[in-house]
Amino acid sequence: MAVLVGVLALATVLGLLLRHRTGRARSAGSAASTRQDADGLALDTDYGTAATFVQFSTPTCARCPATRRQLAVVADQHEGVRRIEIDLAEHPELARRFDVMQTPTVLLLDADRSVHTRFGGPPRPPELAAALDAVLTAGRTDTSRSTGTPGTTGPQESR
Repeated sequence: MAVLVGVLALATVLGLLLRHRTGRARSAGSAASTRQDADGLALDTDYGTAATFVQFSTPTCARCPATRRQLAVVADQHEGVRRIEIDLAEHPELARRFDVMQTPTVLLLDADRSVHTRFGGPPRPPELAAALDAVLTAGRTDTSRSTGTPGTTGPQESR
């Protein structure tokens, strides 16, 4: 009986831990060695000029359609932001490349197509908004430095 109670307690703790982590933003890191390049996932015209959401989905994912709609709404509200969806059933090698352990998994790419933020599970709206704002603000800062005009938002430069 004690073993059964112990297994149930362990399962409960693990379930609560996973639930707590689902949808949370995780930074991809800023060091060059930890930055992950997401170039080549789609056509060049599919990427946003300021930011891109990459959603990894599978045909059996129950939460993927709602995540798709959420990302589409957020992308439509911001100029230069696009959304790409990748079916892991058709591209299983990408699951290994990007260490996708659950669907949906969402990557937020900056203008250079580097992974800025990662969400395991459906992104929580406040964290999604904060991560996107950080990418868009960094893009405007980089642009104003390159043009010499503070506060302007011209086209992004390639690095």
